[in-house]
Amino acid sequence: MDTVLQRQIFDTARIPAADRFGLWLEMLARTPTLMRVRTEHADNFLARAEFLDLGPMQLIRHRYPSLDGTRTRKLIQRSDADCYLLALTLNGTGVADQDGQRGICPPGDFTFFDCARPQELSHHADENDRAASIVAIIPHAALPLSHRRLTPLFAGRMSGREGVGALLADYLVRIASHPEQYHAVDAERLGAVGLDLVATLLGRHLVSAEAVPTEVRHRALLAQVQAYVRQHLGETTLDPATIADAHHISVRSLHRLFEAEETTVAAYIRDERLARCRRDLADPALGDRSIQLVAARWGFRDKAHFSRVFRAAQDESPQAHRARRLEQARIVNSAASEVNPPRTY
Repeated sequence: MDTVLQRQIFDTARIPAADRFGLWLEMLARTPTLMRVRTEHADNFLARAEFLDLGPMQLIRHRYPSLDGTRTRKLIQRSDADCYLLALTLNGTGVADQDGQRGICPPGDFTFFDCARPQELSHHADENDRAASIVAIIPHAALPLSHRRLTPLFAGRMSGREGVGALLADYLVRIASHPEQYHAVDAERLGAVGLDLVATLLGRHLVSAEAVPTEVRHRALLAQVQAYVRQHLGETTLDPATIADAHHISVRSLHRLFEAEETTVAAYIRDERLARCRRDLADPALGDRSIQLVAARWGFRDKAHFSRVFRAAQDESPQAHRARRLEQARIVNSAASEVNPPRTY
């Protein structure tokens, strides 16, 4: 049986208040982000870090009180410095300095560091709140971009609210927030997709997008297209021409993107729509919703066509699928009630 993607959690709430800040610094010392930290909350440092290993890169979701940090050359020598750090601000405002450049990052923006160079940062939130971020740690060798060419981007600000930045931000937040939705065997692939999106985002902020290898740009574009399809599944106008136009490419180029995945644009749309229909039909909370309404919600306007497509994919009718899955849910819930009967007071 496949295991879900595992995360390691460090939470100072489980530690006596007097020890929290010191143990947080010890945890930080075991990562490539080792730095000298100053904070007004050292006497009760309520912080949490969740680590996810995605093969070619590591994700860390942080939540901590307002702080300031400095990474000096001496600290660099004590840590694994051959990596980059891409940080997405989730809450509070981050300020980054490196190589004489400065970026001010409100929630939704990225900043980018070279861990092999000195840096300064501050991350502050409102007085009664905590700062939060998602950090991607990426080995130098994992990015298909020249280290020299990336220098102008260090400590810069990049938007995570539009284009590739928005897609990358959504991707990182989804994985870091719900790792239980992914299988452990998919970690390498999830990391590779993330790297393609990171490389494309960085390439867009360089003087020439040609700095990003063609195959990386193609994979990132495919991820954008797939995200667009998932967001517009309920629209009957969703077709190759609409998708191509939304991404400023030709329909022919769109079809070539999917050829490498050994599928077609139409098949991808159909399969995603069927997946949403299967989910809704199996949901007891939607048991009173007609099959036709479920199908129409996800872009199948013709009832007979939906039945044919569903049966061809599932080898059973939508009605039979719903009845079988709802009965399974009823049995599971009944068994759970017997193990844990409701209490009366």
